Amino acid sequence: RALTGQSHDYKRHGTSTLFAALEIATGQVTAACKPRHRHQEFLAFLKQIERTYRHILDDQGAPVELHLVMDNYAAHKHRAVRDWLRSNPRIVCHFTPTHASWMNLVEVWFSIIERQAIHRGTFASVRDLMIKIRAFINGWNDRCQPFVWTKTADQILKKADRKTTSVAVH
Repeated sequence: RALTGQSHDYKRHGTSTLFAALEIATGQVTAACKPRHRHQEFLAFLKQIERTYRHILDDQGAPVELHLVMDNYAAHKHRAVRDWLRSNPRIVCHFTPTHASWMNLVEVWFSIIERQAIHRGTFASVRDLMIKIRAFINGWNDRCQPFVWTKTADQILKKADRKTTSVAVH
């Protein structure tokens, strides 16, 4: 039986997890494809982020804080991750509320890569998928620019604090 949106001859060749950090000032993306989305892979990505931005210093020559916005996925809050973050205080994590990933600007970028590079693509292997993802990221970074919000902070916060308009009785 065919799954919705997939042809009768669809064959899944495996999966990959894409970790990505969007630098909001430039639009530059730092990313890593990993075989799974466990705390070990996330911790490796955090270390990659730290190495990538280690050279950015403030006016006094001290490393600047890196603010990471992410969802509440369990791997992001694992004890090993928390321990590493405590030993790297320049990395500050902010967690989006449940069902509010739309507030994280990197989600816009994930939507773009999905539409432009992944959706309806044909990949003979996970390696082929990762090559396509890396090519997209390289091209993106060659021409990146910051995203511009089209709504004010007040409009965004009003939507985030939307009141229930109906009462569902189950």
